[in-house]
Amino acid sequence: MRRTGIALLTLCLLAGCSPARAAGRDLPPINPTDFRHAPADPSGGADARLSTATIAKHLDVPWGLAFLPGGDALLTERRTLRILRVTPTGTVTPLLRVGEATSDNEGGLLGIAVSPRYKSNHVVFVFYTTAVDNRIAKLRLDGHSRPQPIVTGIPKGGIHDGGRLAFGPDGYLYATTGDASHTEAAQNLGSLGGKILRMTEDGRPPPGNPFPRSLVWSYGHRNPEGLAWDEHGTLYSAEIGEAVWDELNIIRPGANYGWPVVEGIGGNPRYVDPVVAWHPEVGVSAGVAVVGSTAVVTCLRGQRIYLVPLGRAPAPSASATTDSAPVQWRTGVGVAAKPLEAMTERYGRLRTAVTAPDGSVWITTSNRDGRNEKGPAPDDDRLLRLTFR
Repeated sequence: MRRTGIALLTLCLLAGCSPARAAGRDLPPINPTDFRHAPADPSGGADARLSTATIAKHLDVPWGLAFLPGGDALLTERRTLRILRVTPTGTVTPLLRVGEATSDNEGGLLGIAVSPRYKSNHVVFVFYTTAVDNRIAKLRLDGHSRPQPIVTGIPKGGIHDGGRLAFGPDGYLYATTGDASHTEAAQNLGSLGGKILRMTEDGRPPPGNPFPRSLVWSYGHRNPEGLAWDEHGTLYSAEIGEAVWDELNIIRPGANYGWPVVEGIGGNPRYVDPVVAWHPEVGVSAGVAVVGSTAVVTCLRGQRIYLVPLGRAPAPSASATTDSAPVQWRTGVGVAAKPLEAMTERYGRLRTAVTAPDGSVWITTSNRDGRNEKGPAPDDDRLLRLTFR
């Protein structure tokens, strides 16, 4: 299905309209009241309009995912330190092992991104942990090249390593970094920890970065692991919080997202609040992909996805939930209505989400990382393909 068709069907799901009503670009406004009074468990309605298929199985903690120009994907395994090539039909071919990387609890071989000039340079970028730091390197997929670091000295830790890489619509490389369990790093502009970074393919600050001679694009993050842009160029990040709230944020250059001072929707004007926040038992938001006007957010502990309708609702422009609710969202500031959950506890822990060239969403499970209380299923870990019916 083409991407536009998926987007329209998703909007129908979220707004309760028919395909005929969604035939034009100007859709009728979404009434957030319809969602605030929805059943407590809306997953049945959402699941009925989704289709999932397993592309690959028996993977070992798949983490990074990026698409090549021809439609195949590159997939990293955090513990084995391997880069795999996966076709849309499920053929998996190991390409190489990044021997410079070290697997250390949440560290290892993490994010991967494909150069926009891949057809001419065959270069990809990887984010990985070493004995002394986290770093970003470029690598040619010719079977002979070794990683060439472009950014070193990113704080590493047993947990909170960030690690996502993605090229933005502006052609620059973005990276997420965790606070590496040193919470003060997130507010320190001199540290690369707890940040979203923006750089050239040589690892240098590009024009337009908010702080002079700095890679820092935004700060005050705990452990952001998801990055995605909508069709208007708005950047979204899924972030793993501590014990209270996990977040979906709209990222603005130079903005401070509050960690460790505030977590979740705090209402402090010094910091940028998330547009959605989840309690860990239903969240731990790790990945985000955008299809049309919907963000697909994956959850680890919560073992589900959320379909978040993006856009502005007519009113109100404030939180549409109470402090006791497990999900909070703010209409009028990027989210049009209540997020809908789906795939709940069907595939276990869900980590990475990336929009494929055909408009589907590829999602990885993370059940072999030792944190699924039930243990991995026989087919784990898996690479899933999600489409909207």
